[in-house]
Amino acid sequence: MKDSRPSMRVAGLLRRCAMIAVGVAASAAVGTAVAATGTTNWPTKAVSVVVPFPAGGSTDTIARMLAQPLNEKLGQPFVVDNRPGATGAIGATFVKRAPADGYTMMVASIGVYAVNPFLQKNLAYDPAKDFDLLTVAVRAPNVLVANPNFPVKSLAELVAYMKKNPGKVTFANSGAGSSDHLTAALFWQKSGAQGLHVPYKGGAPAISDLLAGQVDVSFQNVNAVLQHIRSGKLKALAVTSEKRSAVLPDVPTMAEGGVKDVEVYSWQAAAAPKGLPADVKTRLHGAIVSALKDEGMQKKLSEQGFEVVANTPEQFVQFEQQELKRWKEVIEKGGITME
Repeated sequence: MKDSRPSMRVAGLLRRCAMIAVGVAASAAVGTAVAATGTTNWPTKAVSVVVPFPAGGSTDTIARMLAQPLNEKLGQPFVVDNRPGATGAIGATFVKRAPADGYTMMVASIGVYAVNPFLQKNLAYDPAKDFDLLTVAVRAPNVLVANPNFPVKSLAELVAYMKKNPGKVTFANSGAGSSDHLTAALFWQKSGAQGLHVPYKGGAPAISDLLAGQVDVSFQNVNAVLQHIRSGKLKALAVTSEKRSAVLPDVPTMAEGGVKDVEVYSWQAAAAPKGLPADVKTRLHGAIVSALKDEGMQKKLSEQGFEVVANTPEQFVQFEQQELKRWKEVIEKGGITME
């Protein structure tokens, strides 16, 4: 009788090979799925929150207010990393080049997302292509403030004064291309009155000279000058919101003051490097929105003049396109450059 053991051994070997092949195929399928959707246990280490501006400004404030609740909700530290320079372009470029793994995100403002492309030659990032936009976190109107000794009491009086003294009323701002600069440019275009652009290296020195009477007026973020308005060190002429600000209910809007189509909000938003895994993007967006909609957080923000937006990534994409179009037109019409 012929020995069947060799054939049995071959059959066993074939079965083991088949089982290994099935296991390899299953592992490959799981690997493909993870690559496509991200890693479900994210985050497993600290997340860097890049702020492309110095510490102490509005954008830095929002980033730090978000960091703690994100830590609590996602179980890992969210560490603010200030990378200032070139009106936010240096930090934004750093984020563009970072791995799209969920461990680098950015909190930046209108200039980074909607202004820099039209003012900076050879910009190393494209705000519409190089980031996964997460949400517009907050917005705040600008307020037109004047030194108390400046001889106008209303927006209408300011426009009339400017028309009698073309190019002589000094408008301080935090730098060429800043939100306050572009708001002034839009105001000049819509009112038909021309002021004198006086750029500073940041909002703090601009406000300091305004308080000292070295310059006449300025458009500033509400939160940056609210205490000075309340103390009488600055007088508020108008806000750039659609409706009156809750923190300045007695100050008229630009439209109420007689100058229409100057509705401007300074805003801060969150983004990440392009290509963020889908599940990571969903978790991160959800945590940010949840933090922003917390009752205590909303109270703190509203007291400083901020309004929570917390929109969807899709809404942010649409909003950014609108802002890019709007500020491109203002910059081109005003012949604005990074002087």
